Amino acid sequence: MTSLFSDLPLPGLGAVSRPDVESHLPRVMAPRGDEAPDGGAPGSSLVADALIEGLNPPQRQAVTHEGGQLLIIAGAGSGKTRVLTNRIAYLLATQRAKPGEILAITFTNKAAAEMRERVEELVGPRARTMWVSTFHSACVRILRREAKTIGLRSSFSIYDAADSQRLMTMVCRELDLDPKRYPPKAFSHRVSDLKNELVDPDEYLSTVGTSPFDQNLAAAYRRYQERLRQAHALDFDDIIMTTVHMLQAFPDVAEHYRRRFRHVLVDEYQDTNHAQYVLVRELVGMSSDGTGGGSTPGVPPAELTVVGDADQSIYAFRGATIRNIIEFETDYPDAATILLEQNYRSTQTILTAANSVIARNPGRKRKNLWTDAGAGTQIVGYVADNEHEEARFIASEIDRLNEQEESFRYGDVAIFYRTNAQSRALEEVLVRVGLPYKVVGGTRFYERKEIKDAIAYLRAIVNPDDDVSIRRIINVPKRGLGDRSEAMITAYAERERISFGAAIGQVGEVFGLAARAVATIKEFAAMLERLRSASEAGATPAELLDTVLEESGYLRELRASDDPQDASRVENLAELHAVAAEFAESDPEGDLGDFLERVALVADADQIPEGAGESGVITLMTVHTAKGLEFPVVFVTGLEDGTFPHQRSLADPDELAEERRLAYVALTRARERLYVSRASVRTAFGMPNELPESRFISDVPEELIDWKRRESSMQRYRGGSFSGGGGYGSTGPRSSRLAERRQRQESAPPSRDAPKFGSATPRADVPNLEIGDRVTHDAYGMGRVVAIENGGTNAVAKIDFGEAGTKRLLLRYSPVTKL
Repeated sequence: MTSLFSDLPLPGLGAVSRPDVESHLPRVMAPRGDEAPDGGAPGSSLVADALIEGLNPPQRQAVTHEGGQLLIIAGAGSGKTRVLTNRIAYLLATQRAKPGEILAITFTNKAAAEMRERVEELVGPRARTMWVSTFHSACVRILRREAKTIGLRSSFSIYDAADSQRLMTMVCRELDLDPKRYPPKAFSHRVSDLKNELVDPDEYLSTVGTSPFDQNLAAAYRRYQERLRQAHALDFDDIIMTTVHMLQAFPDVAEHYRRRFRHVLVDEYQDTNHAQYVLVRELVGMSSDGTGGGSTPGVPPAELTVVGDADQSIYAFRGATIRNIIEFETDYPDAATILLEQNYRSTQTILTAANSVIARNPGRKRKNLWTDAGAGTQIVGYVADNEHEEARFIASEIDRLNEQEESFRYGDVAIFYRTNAQSRALEEVLVRVGLPYKVVGGTRFYERKEIKDAIAYLRAIVNPDDDVSIRRIINVPKRGLGDRSEAMITAYAERERISFGAAIGQVGEVFGLAARAVATIKEFAAMLERLRSASEAGATPAELLDTVLEESGYLRELRASDDPQDASRVENLAELHAVAAEFAESDPEGDLGDFLERVALVADADQIPEGAGESGVITLMTVHTAKGLEFPVVFVTGLEDGTFPHQRSLADPDELAEERRLAYVALTRARERLYVSRASVRTAFGMPNELPESRFISDVPEELIDWKRRESSMQRYRGGSFSGGGGYGSTGPRSSRLAERRQRQESAPPSRDAPKFGSATPRADVPNLEIGDRVTHDAYGMGRVVAIENGGTNAVAKIDFGEAGTKRLLLRYSPVTKL
C-alpha cells in the first residue's frame, strides 16, 4: 500500500523527537496457570564473577545480596543502573532465578528498554522472557490478561490526561454543575489524587461532609467512573488502582502472579506514590506486619530490591511519597540496606557543593557523595542586575567555552531554570547572539491536536464503545453536525442505556434529528465499520492510519489550507505514520490495539528528552525535566529566594525541603563545569521584584565559587562605591547583610503579619503612598514617589531614586518604607 506521506520527507521536529516506544509488550500472553518460562542453565561463557568485576565494594554487595528485601540507597551518579542490571544478570547467571520469575519496574520506557538491552547483552536472548517495564505497562499487561475477571473488554481504551479532562467536562455538564463554581479541571485533579490514594467513589462518598463542593465532587467521581466503565476505558490513574483492587479482591489472581514473580526489582523507589507502594506489596506478597510470612498460604514473599535516593525525591506534586523510601526499613524490618556514595559523574568540587546544599534538609539519612576523579575547576558564580543581563553573561560564557577552550561543543551545555517562564529572557538573548539552542518541554508530540484526532479515529476502530474518542471525531473534519445533533444522540444513548458509539449505529431511531444529519452520521458510522473490517482483515496500523486520513478527508483539508500551521500538522501526521510503520517492523505480530497501547503508555510516561545533549545545540529545560540526565557543562539560573526556591515553598518546611532536593538534583547533573547565577531584580507578571540571594547559594562553601560578579549595581551603589568589593572579576567576601537577615528570619518564630522584605512573600502592611512622598528602599536608598497606579494590595508606585534611576515597584513585594 502506497502511503499518503510517500511524497513528504521525514520532518525534523526540533525539540520534539520521535517518542521512545516500549517494545517488550507481546501481543499474546501465556495461558493462565503456566509456570514461569525456564531459562535453562546459563551459557558456559557466562561467569558470575565477571558481573562483579570492576565494581566497588558496596556495588558488589548489592549485586550479590541473597534473600529477603534489599534497599539500595544510590546517590546521584553512583552507578545504580549498572548495579541493578548486573544484579538481574547475576540472579540468572547463578541460577537463583529463571528469566520469567523476574519483574523489574522502572519509571520511563527509555529506562526499561535500556535495562532490557543491557541484561540481554550479558545473558543472551533468554532474558527476553523477563518483565522489564514501567508500572503502568506492567499493570496494563496484567489487566489485558485478566480483563474478563473484572468485566472489561480486553481491548479497553486508555485515556490520557486530556481525554480524562474531556470526559469530566461531559460529566459536569450532565450533572448541570456551574463550571465557575465547580471547575471540571479541579475535579479531574482531585479525582486523580483520590485514585493515587486508592480511594474509590464509594469510599470517598462515605467521607464527605456537608460541603457542596465535596458532595458534587463525589457525584461527579461516581458518574465519571460509570462513564469510563460504559466506554470500556481506563484513565491513567485507573490502571494501577484497578490492578491493586483486583489483586486484593481475587486471591487466585494474586497467587498466580506471586508464584510467578519471585524477584521484584523497583528503580527510582523515591518517586513512587501510595498506589504504586501498595502494588509492590501485593505483588511481593508481603504480610501486613512485614515480617517474613507471606500473605498467600504456601507462597513465601518474593525477594524485593528497591533502588532510590530520598535526596532526589522531587515529584510530590505528582503524588510521589518520600515516606515510601524513608520508611522502607520500617515497612520491611528484615531488609538489608546498602549505601552507594562513590560518584562516577562529577568533580569533587561539584559534589561538595551539592552535599552542602542537601545537608541542610532535616530528617534525612546521612550520605556524602565523593569521587576519586579530582577536585576539578571552581564553580563559577554571577550576580546580574536583571534576567536579561544574566542571560547575556550565560551566552558570553558559552561562546567562550566553545571558541576559546574548544573542548566543549554547544551540545555539551545545558541551561536549567525552575519554571518554564524563565526561558523567555534566555531565548531572546540566544537568538540575538546567534547561538543554537532547543527548549525541551512545551507541547508534547502526542498532545498535539492533529495527533490526538488521528489517535481518536484509531481508538474508535478498536473500541466501538469509546465515547470520548467517537465524540471527538464525529465532526472532525467538519461534517455540518452541530451541538444539538450530538446532544440528541447522547440523550438517546442514555435512554436506551447504550454507548454513544452504539447509538450512532441506530441513528435512524433518534427522534427529531434532521434528515441531513441522519445521512451524515450514517455515512460516518459506515466509514468506521469499513475501517474495522480492514483492521480485522489484518491491515497494519500504518495502513489503517492512511485509510483514516484519506477517507475522513482530514489530510485533504489540511493540505488545502493556507495556514502555515496546517503544513506543520501534515508533517506531524507523517511522523505518526513513521512511528506506526516502525511498530510493524519491531513487532510484526502486533495489531492496532497493541500499537494504541504502546502509544498511550509512551504519551503519559515521564519521558526523558530524546537526544538531549547530542544534537550540537544548547539544551534549555526545567530542573524537573533534567532528572536522570547529565551534561559536561550546566548553568543553574534564577537562584533567588522566591524563584529557586519557589515563592510558594518559603512558608512551608516540607515544600522547602523538596526545593532543596531539586537544587541537589540540578547541581549533580554537571560533570565538569558548573555555573550558578541570579538576577538582583526579576520581572514577573510585568512587575520588577528585587529578590535576595537563594539560600542554596549561601549553603555552598565560599572557596568553591569563583565569583565573576558578586554584587549587582544596586548593591554596590548602596555600599557607597563602584570599585572593588564585588565588581567584575571580584572574588571578595560575600555580603553578609542578606545572609544575616535570612538567618534571623529562619530562626525566629513565623509571624503572619510580619513583612518579609526582599522576599517573594507578600507583606501584610502595604504602605499607603501618595505622589510626592519620600521613601527609603533596602537596595535603592532614598527616593520620591512620582506616580501611583492601582490601589490596595495591587498598588504600584513609580519612584525616582536619583542616581539609581526611576523604578516601578509592586508595593506588596517591595521593601519600601514611607518616611
